Order: sequence, then C-alpha cells, then structure tokens
Amino acid sequence: MKPDARTSPTAAAVATSLALLILAGGSAAGAPLAAFDRPEARAAQARLARGWNTWDSRNVLTWVLLPEAFSISLDFKDFTWIGDEYLTRALIGRKGEDVEVVRPGWHTLDGGYATLELGWRRVHARVEAAHAGEDLVLLVTPLDTATPAPMLVVESGMLWNASGALARVGSTLEARLSGRRLRVFTTGAHVQEPFGPAKTPYLALPFDRPIGISTGRPRGLPEIRRLLEARRARLEEAVRRGREPAESRMAIESALAWNTIYEPRHRRVVTTVGRLWNEEYGGYCLFGWDNFLLAYAAGLFSRDLAVANFVEHLRSRTDEGFIPNDDRGNGTKSWDHSQPPVGSLMLKELYRRFPERWLLEASFDDLLAWNRWWMKARINDGLLAYGSHPARNPYGQPGVHAKTTAGYESGMDDSPMYEDVPFNGEKNTLELQDVGLTSLHIADSRALAEIAVRLGRAAEARELTERANALSARLETLWDEETGLYLNRRTDTGALSRRLSPTLFYPLLARVPEPQRAERIVSEHFFNPGEFYGEFMLPSIARNDPAFPKQKYWKGAVWPPLNLLVYLGLRNYGMEAAARELAAKSQALFLAEWRRKGYVSENYSALQGTGDDERLSSDAFHTWGALMGLPAMIESGALAPPERPLTAVTGR
Repeated sequence: MKPDARTSPTAAAVATSLALLILAGGSAAGAPLAAFDRPEARAAQARLARGWNTWDSRNVLTWVLLPEAFSISLDFKDFTWIGDEYLTRALIGRKGEDVEVVRPGWHTLDGGYATLELGWRRVHARVEAAHAGEDLVLLVTPLDTATPAPMLVVESGMLWNASGALARVGSTLEARLSGRRLRVFTTGAHVQEPFGPAKTPYLALPFDRPIGISTGRPRGLPEIRRLLEARRARLEEAVRRGREPAESRMAIESALAWNTIYEPRHRRVVTTVGRLWNEEYGGYCLFGWDNFLLAYAAGLFSRDLAVANFVEHLRSRTDEGFIPNDDRGNGTKSWDHSQPPVGSLMLKELYRRFPERWLLEASFDDLLAWNRWWMKARINDGLLAYGSHPARNPYGQPGVHAKTTAGYESGMDDSPMYEDVPFNGEKNTLELQDVGLTSLHIADSRALAEIAVRLGRAAEARELTERANALSARLETLWDEETGLYLNRRTDTGALSRRLSPTLFYPLLARVPEPQRAERIVSEHFFNPGEFYGEFMLPSIARNDPAFPKQKYWKGAVWPPLNLLVYLGLRNYGMEAAARELAAKSQALFLAEWRRKGYVSENYSALQGTGDDERLSSDAFHTWGALMGLPAMIESGALAPPERPLTAVTGR
C-alpha cells in the first residue's frame, strides 16, 4: 500500500519505515546471509506486506491493513428463543454440525477484489471487497430474509500485538496508527449490542438489508456498488478475453490468494496449504514438497510472492540440512523425516520465469545440503528409500523412527505401495528401494547441476552429475522387462513389488529410460485403462489394485502433485499427446469442483471426479489443488516449457 495521499510526507515515511521494521531480521556481521535475509528477498516482503487483504490466517472475514496491522472483522449474531449465538471467525471447508459454510469466489492476490458466500444458522450472505485507491470497501448482502433479522457486527482490531489506538465515535470506528488516523464508516446506523463477545470497539447493525463499509471517507451504497461492479467487470472481461485458459488462471489465483497470509512469528507474507492446517499446527504450517510447488504456482502471477514462498520455505531447513515434512507455527518441526525433493526442480522453473542470479546464489547451498543428506541418510543397498531416523522429539510426536513417519516422508502417507513393507530401524528406512524417490533425487541432482553451471560452481556441478549418473545406472537394476516398468524392490525379500503408482512414471522426470523404454512405460501403463487411463486421472494406485475401490487418501484418489510431476516427465520425452490429455483432464477435474462448490480439493475421486466423494479423505480447500491447472498453463504458453535447459535462459 502506498502512503495515503492525504497524509504528510512524514507520515508516509513512518509507514515505509514500519513496513521494513515488520520485516526486519539480521545476521551476524560478516556471516553469509540466509536466502530469506537477502536484500532482494526482504524488499519483496516489504512490497508484499502492504495494503488491505485477507492476511489473518484465523478468519476469512477479516481484512487487515499492512504494515499497521489494523483489522476489520465481520461477525454475525443470530437470535434463539433462549439466548444468542455469535459467529466471530469463519474458515473455508470446516466440517461438522452447525459450522459455517463458506463458498469462496474470486480473490485477486493483491486483495483488490474478493468475494465469498457464507451460510451459518439463519445467516446467508454474500460478502464482496475491493480497493478504492488506498481505501477498502465492503458490501455485505443478505441472500435470505429472516425474522427477527440477524445482526452484523463490524469489529475493529490491532493484530499480532501491533501498536495502535481504537475507538468508536458515534456510528464510526477510528484507529490511530503510526502518525495518522483511519476511520471506518457504514451505511447503517449503529445500535446498542452490549452482550456480544467483541473485546474491541465495534459497530452493530441489523442485517435486514445490504450494508456497505468503507474506510477513509463515507461512501453510500450506490458508490460502493459501482466500485465493486467495475472491479468485477474488469475481471470478467479478463476471463473472457484471456489467451490461456483464463477461468482456470483466475481459479488458481483465487486458491493462492485465499491461503496467502501474513505470518507474524517470522514477520512474512507466505502462501500456506490451508488455513485449517494453520489453525491445527499452531498458527502456520509449511510442508516439505507442498510449499516448493506453491512457489512455482505463485510465479504465474507474482514475482514477489513466488520468491517469498521459495526462500521462506528454506527457512524451514533443519540443522541436519534437510527440509522437514512440516514446519509448524508452535516452533516444532518433523526433525526425523523429510519429504520428496522437488525444491531444485521448482527453483529451475522460477529462474526460468524470473532469471535473477541472486535467487540461485541464495538457494543453492541449502538445496545442495538437502541433496547430500539423502545420500547420507536414506541409502538402502545402493538406492534410495523413504525413512525416519532417531532425532530430538521435544514435543513428543508419536510414531517417530517408525513406519508411520517413513510413510509421511514419502508424501503419500498410506499408499498401498508401502503396505506390508517392514521398517528397518537400523537402516532407518523402509525395506523398499523406491523408484519414485530415486528418480526425484536424480532429477534434483540434474537440476542442481544445471544451476551449479550457471553459478560457476564447477566442482559441485561435477559432483551432482556424477551422482545422478551413478543413481541412474543403479535404477536400471529395477527395470522389469516383462512388466515394462521400473518397479520398487523389497530389500528384505529381494522381490519386485507389483503395487503400481504414478511415481513409477518419475523415471521420465529424471530422464533415465532410453526412448524405447519410455514409450513402453507410457503406451503400456499410462494409456492402460486397467491401470491409470480413464476420465479421471491419475489414480494414486492402479485401477486394478485391490486398494483402488477404497479411494480414501492415497488408496486411489487423484492427487495434484503426482499429476504435475508426471506431466513434466512426459514433456521431457516429447510425448505431446499424453501430456496434452493429462493437462486437459487435470484442468477439467479442477474446474468442475471450483464451479460446483468454489472448492480447490486436496485430492479428487478417481471414480466420481469430485473432491467430496464420501469415500475420500480430502481437505475441501487445499492450495495445491490448484496444481491441477498448471499443466494447462504450460500447454497454453503462460508458463515456459520446463523441458528446455537453463542454457536457453538469459539471466542476470
């Protein structure tokens, strides 16, 4: 947010200083700066953490002004025969009886426009928000009539222990913020409501008609409606005239925007997988592979958010040098297990879109340490296996150094691939040489080698290339000529596993098979309706697997990261027909659920194509659901061809 034109230059300077103060961090004199402390990263954060947006992870009905941290929240009161009920927070996808139901709509990343519908008890409302220059306007419209009418409570706040003074002055709210005053106006008159739960100044208004809310100066309903209609019309026109799949692009942006928050522990703007996860995990949660993939998705819209998401995720790195499965707001991490190594692949794609050398320099050593860690911690008879090792566990997480957390490390927690596979506590791994993990590590090594060449790190480039070549040669021992696939091998029995997952297509991502083998993999398995082919692709276990009908979690459901990674592998081999079909079917699944419910699902039924099939265990609004739309963005040219080498990129 730029300083208010009506404020003095001194106030503007104060606002800018506060933005930098919020983001301030430091490192010891002479010590190398961490990626998130680089001046370029801090400047991106300073630009992001400004203006009105749904920054508060706890409530999608709160709009927050950064850097000051002043908030406006919409609460609702419903009357009962014996007392009153209040809704003071709302989140998307909450499950249970008598909970709020939020249908999210379009939301631009800058907060310039957002809309949702809310259902709770007798309240059915539409909420729209837009920027009016530096101001915020809101329109809250009842979609049903009720007698007696519910009440809307407009509550002021100062979040995250920020400094400020709040007051109600008649029928307005007033905030004194870092050298300026900000006022909040409504189109209705405040009535007395002394028994509500609000602990800060608020306005209470009967909710029997549309109510407009505006900051800066009073605005009537006609003006607020005109502002919202103009903003909505611009977005609709952009969707109609977009060259790429524009509706999908808007849905991807909305998925990111509804889950992009200001995270106060580390004073940063970051995209999370979901607000429900943040609530459960102590304020925020960053997941090992999820958040690198989300950085790539954010690059479709915002250089600053893509950079912030990537470098802030590197902050999660453990002292052992790996990116943990999860990094939680309560200060703990999964110190005993990691998640699939996709960071270097996503860094390559970010650099392809934003060719800035500093981002490679800032990230390389952390990603190299993670790459080396796998070779020290997860080698199982020459190939990689998922695992869990003895590590500090101050918060008493259950199941560590065990099969449970080894499954979590795979990112495919309860996949049938790991059923009946023992965990070896001496090796710290499952007794399964994993085609998917080994392939991802080869792809990671090759990506890092390309980056090393860019940075003039010749020794590391040789090390990484040699590692990729050695693992590729070992992976060839898992080729099964009869099946026409690389198959996981049990290291306790020596037998090849016949449980087929899309991760067995990952050798294409690592460029391991010769073209003839690659053709067999795709023709005999990708296009096989008894295994992976069909209207709803890709099932997370083959259709002919006995676990497939269950669909629950990784037992057959379609998962966005698998579709994206397999798509990237298909492009490596120029398999255009297969890549186009997977892109189209992924986008169809994504858009159908968005149109039907406004949801972006954690996973989708491979039987019904929905995210709410009762057989599933699926978070209704999980940001990585938007990955389903990325292959179509690549097909349209909105994202650069990922198979081209970095030598084709002109960077600085």
